[in-house]
Amino acid sequence: MSSSETKKADSLEGYRGIALNLLRNAQACIGCRILVKTGDGFEISGILIPRYEHADEKHLVLKLKSGYNVGVDTSNIISISVIEPSNPPVETSVSPVFSQTGRKVLLLSTGGTIASKVDYRTGAVHPALSADDLYSAVPELGKIAAIHPEVVFSTYSENLNPTHWQKLAERIVASSSDSSLDGIVVMLGTDTMAYVSAALSFALLGFRFPVVCVGAQRSSDRPSSDSALNLNAAVRFAAYSKTSGVYIAMHEDTSDGTVAIHSGSRVRKNHTSRRDAFESIDVPLVAEVKGSEIHFITNPEVLNARSQVDASLLMKTKFEPRVSLLKFHPGFDAGVLDYFEEKNSMGIIIEGSGLGHVSSETVARIEELTKGGLFVGMTSQCIWGRVDLNVYDTGRDLLNAGVLPLEDMIGETAFTKLSWALGNFQRERVEQVMLTNVAGEITSRTSP
Repeated sequence: MSSSETKKADSLEGYRGIALNLLRNAQACIGCRILVKTGDGFEISGILIPRYEHADEKHLVLKLKSGYNVGVDTSNIISISVIEPSNPPVETSVSPVFSQTGRKVLLLSTGGTIASKVDYRTGAVHPALSADDLYSAVPELGKIAAIHPEVVFSTYSENLNPTHWQKLAERIVASSSDSSLDGIVVMLGTDTMAYVSAALSFALLGFRFPVVCVGAQRSSDRPSSDSALNLNAAVRFAAYSKTSGVYIAMHEDTSDGTVAIHSGSRVRKNHTSRRDAFESIDVPLVAEVKGSEIHFITNPEVLNARSQVDASLLMKTKFEPRVSLLKFHPGFDAGVLDYFEEKNSMGIIIEGSGLGHVSSETVARIEELTKGGLFVGMTSQCIWGRVDLNVYDTGRDLLNAGVLPLEDMIGETAFTKLSWALGNFQRERVEQVMLTNVAGEITSRTSP
């Protein structure tokens, strides 16, 4: 292949076989606008965008003016013509409006769908993390607060682990010296955002600013994207709520009217793709943000009172990575627990069935581990309700085996809390810390 052919192939990223040959013959490249005609008289024009490496060779993908992408079957294409060449994107600069509010928000990015912009010339997604990028993408931000963006990490949320939580918490704690700051927004991928918000809820006890985690279910190149509304609401809550604590800001429903503010320690992602994927579990929402208004559902005094805990718990940012979350299931092989002993694990949170149960075989193996010093806490794999190990024989056997029932803590929250507790306190104090409600993670007992 000649150097010119290689260059042309490189400019058709992800295309191969039939699709690549058709595009080469038309002298098309990624980012140019093409007109495609099919054998059934159909015509469509759009910007040719790249394909991922495992895509089939039988389709072209175009980005339409509407923002949606469409695939065209190559077997029915009779002609392709370039109607507009590829042009480099025009970078715009927007001067933020600071004088209207005087509010200041630190915006920390770790990656994820929300921390990106789409180059409509190529369809590629790039980080959007400079001040100009953010104000260009969401110009309303400048009317809410002065945004000071900073990249802490740039990775998918599934790659974030306790080491990342600690670094993020330490960066946030360092910001407390800025007396002009009103709040902090953390942009995250949504898949593990509930873990991060729970981890920060414990690490930032006593922190005086609101910390709002925010993400997007749908990327900014889609007309149905939730990124702008979520980010505007997160910044507004951080700038104006005058609360302390850690929260999550995400769509309340499938419309574009309201963003829900959830407590960072009582929230789960309960849907893979809906914009209202996040739900508060067994507690009311903290607030709703509608346009420029913040409507509190939970009394702000209650939120601020959470920071009034034992001083020895405040601003502890370490996390122990040797902690695991394990889900019991029918046919569970108790031999799996040998792994944790071999790896010198410090603790396990088990999501048991119902009120917090596991098989008799598993109980026996757990007892051997707890006698060796391993912490084992029990939560329920049910979404709502609390564990109770006093109802059935299995539960009482677990208590005798040294398992600690963790009330109605969500599994993800219990996992992050145990990592935090083991990272900051002596082993003999961990049980007491785990049973102390420090960030709203345990609710009072409710009627069945």
